[in-house]
Amino acid sequence: MSETKERPYHHGDLRHALVETALTMLATDQSWTFTLREVARRTGVSHAAPYKHFRDREDLLRELARIGFVRLGQAMTQAMSSSQSSTREKFVAGARACIAFAIQNSGLYRLMFSTDADKSADPDLHATAMGTFRILLQLLKNGQQDGSFRPITINALAAAGWAQVHGLAMLAISGQLLEEKVGSEPVQAALDVLLEGMCRTD
Repeated sequence: MSETKERPYHHGDLRHALVETALTMLATDQSWTFTLREVARRTGVSHAAPYKHFRDREDLLRELARIGFVRLGQAMTQAMSSSQSSTREKFVAGARACIAFAIQNSGLYRLMFSTDADKSADPDLHATAMGTFRILLQLLKNGQQDGSFRPITINALAAAGWAQVHGLAMLAISGQLLEEKVGSEPVQAALDVLLEGMCRTD
């Protein structure tokens, strides 16, 4: 096997190239056990090159997770800003977008919520993750203001909504939403039950 030739990169391009290579590896293998050396080899640069932009492998993984939260937020925002008319419909659209994102990017989604993406070690990652979570919080606040959601503590609503949606996403990417266990439309059924508890009935 011939050695990968080192490719020249203009200033500022190398970081992007390394990240894109790592994202491709993550999508292909659904695992983040790769080393910086392997990322460098597949990018076509020297083994030392990644250290110009990332302190270590964990630093790179946190950057991948940050990108994941940005993309998840974009997917949810786009789904919720479509032609959905009611707050309840927007919630369902956002929840479905989150679950679809997890299914389509299962390796990245798992990384985002893994201990390898330590948010306490990276202020940018923490801020980005919270920014995505605030999409849910804002929708719930809007729902309380227009009378769609019950006037209870917003954190309680957020915890219930996030636990349900994230749980469904993890079950989906693990292949656990089997029809014999949860029926033919488990996501919609679970969201309907959740919303029965969240929405006002008067």
